[in-house]
Amino acid sequence: MPHLWLLPSPDPRDVEALSSALRIAAPAAGILVHRGLRDPAAARRFLQPSLDDLHDPLTMRDMPRAVARLQEAIRDGQKILIYGDYDVDGTTSVVLLTKAIELAGGAAGYHVPNRLKDGYGMRPEVVETAAAEGVKLIVSVDTGIRAAEVVRRANALGVDVIVTDHHLPETDLPPALAVLNPNRPDCPYPDKNLCGAGVAFKLAEALLATLPWPPEKARRVSESFLKLVAIATVADVVPLTGENRIMVKHGIDGLRAVRNPGLRALLDVAGFTGNTVPTARQVAFQLAPRLNAAGRMDTAQAVIEMFLTDDPARARELAQQLDRQNTGRRQVEDEIRDACERLAVDESCAALVYYGEDWHRGVLGIVASRLVERLHRPVFVLGRNPEDGLAQGSGRSIAAFHLLEAMEAMPDLFIRFGGHKYAAGVTLEAARVDEFRQRFNAYAAARLSPEDFLPQLDIDAVVEFGDLTDPCVQEVLALAPFGHGNPPPLVAALDVEVAAQPVVMKEKHLRVTMRQNGRALVLKAWNFAERAGEMPPGARVDITFTLEEDAYSAARGYPGWAAVLRDVRTAKDYNRTFRV
Repeated sequence: MPHLWLLPSPDPRDVEALSSALRIAAPAAGILVHRGLRDPAAARRFLQPSLDDLHDPLTMRDMPRAVARLQEAIRDGQKILIYGDYDVDGTTSVVLLTKAIELAGGAAGYHVPNRLKDGYGMRPEVVETAAAEGVKLIVSVDTGIRAAEVVRRANALGVDVIVTDHHLPETDLPPALAVLNPNRPDCPYPDKNLCGAGVAFKLAEALLATLPWPPEKARRVSESFLKLVAIATVADVVPLTGENRIMVKHGIDGLRAVRNPGLRALLDVAGFTGNTVPTARQVAFQLAPRLNAAGRMDTAQAVIEMFLTDDPARARELAQQLDRQNTGRRQVEDEIRDACERLAVDESCAALVYYGEDWHRGVLGIVASRLVERLHRPVFVLGRNPEDGLAQGSGRSIAAFHLLEAMEAMPDLFIRFGGHKYAAGVTLEAARVDEFRQRFNAYAAARLSPEDFLPQLDIDAVVEFGDLTDPCVQEVLALAPFGHGNPPPLVAALDVEVAAQPVVMKEKHLRVTMRQNGRALVLKAWNFAERAGEMPPGARVDITFTLEEDAYSAARGYPGWAAVLRDVRTAKDYNRTFRV
């Protein structure tokens, strides 16, 4: 699929001024300017994220009320239930708030739904069981913002509810005692991009601040929670800007010294032994999938138990279980993705819905993500629930298309639905899947243009190979942690020469050597084997590539970074270039 190259055109004076003020080379300064960080003070705060810049949790609407109710429950020994979700964000939120309540002198039970049996969201029968068991306070984490009827049922049973969530609310908020969500319209909290664990962390932070601890102890304990918050923030694919950047930066740095047996075991099974610390990308692709695998393939109980146990042997056993489940998840995912890709795709379709009778519903969201990456259009992947015969599944989207708004335009189709711009889940009658396919496609076709279907390469800077000294590259890598909202910097080099025949690695990858003005650069090119013919020796090409940390190279005594090829075109082919 061709890409749109969006080449930057920054004001050279802005780049020079920022370079001089921060004493950094032009490539890093150019990237910062392209990303809107022209002001030296703002750029400095970005490069040196400080915990002092986190916002006061009490500025979140209903926070004082929520803290007061938690204090009352702890003081009076009332039963507390934490109602979570089965993904990384939900399970880490449960662990975080459970620990905070324990530190404050209380105790809490928890409930996490089974993805396959219960689906997403709060259910009235769970509330009824909790009330029958004497629970007086329910705190939802990463769920609940659209559970108005369930909250009403809790109120009728004499159970107070505190909702903590980050998903977009409906017009009317649930009638809870407190609703902590920076995305509620009347919430003045400055950062709207927190994940569920981020909101739960704010509640924990506010609660712990009421304890008679020295300030340094409260700060140290709060910081210890950031390890889990960082993993959840990366896993939930919220923007790594603002507070999220601060929490992920410090949380990942905190993984250098891990005392929790479950987190230590998770790092070990993922290959991060000793003092090896994962990057945000490695959190996304090596830690998060193992945590998500439990909820996708079975139940998420093992994740919570792993983080809460004090027994290293039990933690290791549970981590190994998650590792095995993740292996099984990959196999099932590959089978469903292959089945989808065997189906003929009408290129005129603006949005696609795939459905399989026997597809494992725990991996449908991942499959949808992979299909969006390949087809670059909104996709839903649905499977049939054998217990009730309903079609259930997940959708993923592209930047130009708001998935939740599409669902809200056809609510009569669904028994349940929810989500946000880029991801959503639906449940509907299996007999209506074809109707959903037609209406979803028609809605998207009326709103998307042909250019929306072409993946864009938003290039941060145009560089010369001679610029890429080790200190310069380290300045670029200092923009980490990278992820959604702060992707790895993408740079372009124009009119370079292919210095040698590309070398095929493991049948599908390439190692490519390019030359520019006497300087050679070796690039890794993942899944580029089929494009080797575009790079014959001596050809003049334009290339885009990312600069990434390379721990393997560093361990062998070479520079600790690598250039990874993203796209290539003939040097004179400018008809797909757009300047921004």
